[in-house]
Amino acid sequence: MPLSRRLQYYRRIFRAYLTPGESQLTFWHEVPEANPQANYDQLGPYFMPFAAKADYQGQFDASGIPLLNYHGQIGAQYNPIAIAQYGLGNYNLFAQTREAERKKRFLTASNWLRDHLEKNEGGFSVWMHHFDWEYRDTLKAPWYSGLAQGQGVSLLVRAHAETGDESYLSAAVQAFESFFHRVQEGGVIFTDERGNDWVEEYLVTPPTHILNGFVWASWGVYDFMLATGDERAKRQFTKFTRTLLRNLDDYDFRFWSLYEQSGTLLKMVASPFYHRLHIVQLRIMQRMTGEAKFGEVADRWQEYAESRVKRMAALCYKSAFKVCYY
Repeated sequence: MPLSRRLQYYRRIFRAYLTPGESQLTFWHEVPEANPQANYDQLGPYFMPFAAKADYQGQFDASGIPLLNYHGQIGAQYNPIAIAQYGLGNYNLFAQTREAERKKRFLTASNWLRDHLEKNEGGFSVWMHHFDWEYRDTLKAPWYSGLAQGQGVSLLVRAHAETGDESYLSAAVQAFESFFHRVQEGGVIFTDERGNDWVEEYLVTPPTHILNGFVWASWGVYDFMLATGDERAKRQFTKFTRTLLRNLDDYDFRFWSLYEQSGTLLKMVASPFYHRLHIVQLRIMQRMTGEAKFGEVADRWQEYAESRVKRMAALCYKSAFKVCYY
């Protein structure tokens, strides 16, 4: 990354951490946990609670849609992933309390997702991010994400189940199609040389296979399967599960988990937040699939998290990575 862009990156990060009450970071860094109310056999409360996200304290537009403040030239922006998670958190609370305000919030988010699908160059319906974003290279607006596709589908099928409004299901069907097409065609799938199908959070070349984004996106396919009984969804979720099982050991750095498969000399270890998120996601994957390996790896990574020495090693290694590559 050129020096000027590296300085811009650090200014944005430092400002975000120094003013957390006004930053997009306050939205993302909720304590990860599994939702004890989730049902893995039929569509119901989402698999993580997102309760803090449901009560987001940041900016909203006049319609009640959350805006994330990225500061600097980016400023306040609509982020489809955040909108979906805000909606899912409020859906979970509505499922518990049946409060009208919670229903209003989750349907407001659902309406935004239904109404803001856009066609990309491949002709597929996606949720675009309309701001530039630094991730290795700059993602130029508009750009879309496999993670947004998955979590948008997860919210829309719940809105349909709650209301019976077919427009939500129609939008989910449109967004779902991207999971069957490669990135080069306008979809969100990368197939590697071993035949593994990956959902890419950020569509970059070469692909980086961000672990948390892949897992969350795959849950959108699982939710579509629960909501519709769609056999294509079942087969695709099985493919994604197989990819994870085949490659999970590559994310184990023997003292911490990796955030992605960066392809760099130094590996990108996860932050403490993302390491905790990985553990929770793997435990949920075990519940979804019955695959013992997910739980075994989660146990091992939990042991890493409980070791002071390994936590310090991860912090030092991640700091070195950022100095070298960001």
